[in-house]
Amino acid sequence: MEGEAEIDRLPIDLLAHIFVLITSFTDLAQASGVCRKWKQAVKQSLGRRESLSFAGWKMDDDSTARLLRSAYSLKELDISRRRWGCQITDTGLDRISMAKCISNLTSISLWGITGITDKGVVQLISRANSLHHLNIGGTFITDDSLYAIAHSCPHLKTIILWSCRHVTENGLFVLVNCCRKLESINVWGTRVPVDCFIALLTISPALKIKPRGLSLNVDASMLPIA
Repeated sequence: MEGEAEIDRLPIDLLAHIFVLITSFTDLAQASGVCRKWKQAVKQSLGRRESLSFAGWKMDDDSTARLLRSAYSLKELDISRRRWGCQITDTGLDRISMAKCISNLTSISLWGITGITDKGVVQLISRANSLHHLNIGGTFITDDSLYAIAHSCPHLKTIILWSCRHVTENGLFVLVNCCRKLESINVWGTRVPVDCFIALLTISPALKIKPRGLSLNVDASMLPIA
């Protein structure tokens, strides 16, 4: 059509490919408001993404859940609280848990989100059965969340519990006993006694317990013979 801008002649699939390269959700929102065609292309671009990070963006429950509903191919989700932080609550985690992509996620980071509790975490984790990596450090979770992780995430390989001060040895024992593929656990800043970590190594001798400077005073003779 005469007078039509070159970019307006692009098919939706190609526009979607271009929008996949945009990392700013503000820019995507603005692009979505240009016209119906661009709105559809933005939606398609979300469906193609395998990784989304909201860290540093001022996202809330509604906006985060709305975006995830279109992210059908998502494998990695980061909604950490960093510079500005995601204002996510248990209500948001409940809505996010209903997204189709949740059961296919291999990595989730909830780092530093202080507005969530066990209620929201348990709801989310109960559907995230493909998780390999979980960062839940800097939150106020308790053993209830660890019990849910233990029973819902059999493929879990790494977990970060940095400064989760309400986690106890009971939760860690259940976690390590059930998640037999667990390779690494970060317990820096927790209030769990060192004796607990020695006991965890008797359950899983190959488990890497971080920080590395933690003195466990354990040798091979203290571990079970395979």
